[in-house]
Amino acid sequence: MQELGIGFVPFSPLGKGFLTGAITKDVKFQAGDFRNSVPRLSDEARAANQSLVDILGKIAADKNLTPAQVALAWLLAQKPWIVPIPGTTKLHRLSENLGAVNVLLDSANLDSINQAVAQVEVQGARYPEHLQKLVGR
Repeated sequence: MQELGIGFVPFSPLGKGFLTGAITKDVKFQAGDFRNSVPRLSDEARAANQSLVDILGKIAADKNLTPAQVALAWLLAQKPWIVPIPGTTKLHRLSENLGAVNVLLDSANLDSINQAVAQVEVQGARYPEHLQKLVGR
């Protein structure tokens, strides 16, 4: 992408809320919530993928940040042409997400996150099969 002079805009960089740490194994989504149909947010997938959230939470606690800010800061630290677009309907979450721009993760933080990403084989598809077929069209 860099050689082509184009950027990359990660869609749903907080994993539909999972990487914020707010969606624990005990969370039950309300009826009608789209996330009920997302395989990656099934109880089994959440349990399998939790170690990613745990490392974000540890770094966040050490730096007095939120896991969402750490996740977004990690993306921003990858390349200058990566610009994540987290979605929200809440003004306080918008402010929280914007705060990630000012977060500087040191090499130890980046290494910890990269190691967690490398060690976890993310479980669960991003979308239910009927919607996944529409991706990339």
